[in-house]
Amino acid sequence: MHKTIAYFEIYGDNPPKLAGFYEGLFGWKFERAPGPNEYWRVNTVPTDAEGRPTAPGINGGLMKRPSPEVRNWLNYVAVESVDEVVAQAQKMGGTVLKPKAPIPGVGWFAILHDPEMNVFALWQDDASAR
Repeated sequence: MHKTIAYFEIYGDNPPKLAGFYEGLFGWKFERAPGPNEYWRVNTVPTDAEGRPTAPGINGGLMKRPSPEVRNWLNYVAVESVDEVVAQAQKMGGTVLKPKAPIPGVGWFAILHDPEMNVFALWQDDASAR
């Protein structure tokens, strides 16, 4: 498996206003996700009926800033096993910010710091999360 960026998230204090900025700037399409949380899907490329990209590129999400100090986009790297990569990262000096968690029906993720405190996430597209 290629360990490439599979997804990104943008954080903002006013997500609808920020969505308008990126839609106007890049032509990206934003769609509010169902459910109680303020979360918008960001389509930078066309998708199929399941929401997977049908052209080269990466789609993402937009959500309310989780805390004031979070000011960067979060990139998710696709891996075969979140558990294995988390263990390897910890052996190499990385730290876990958010342990492995499911997104029901979609997959698993974890959020980490690298040894220099840069934040990144892991993504495992896995039928077992369903």
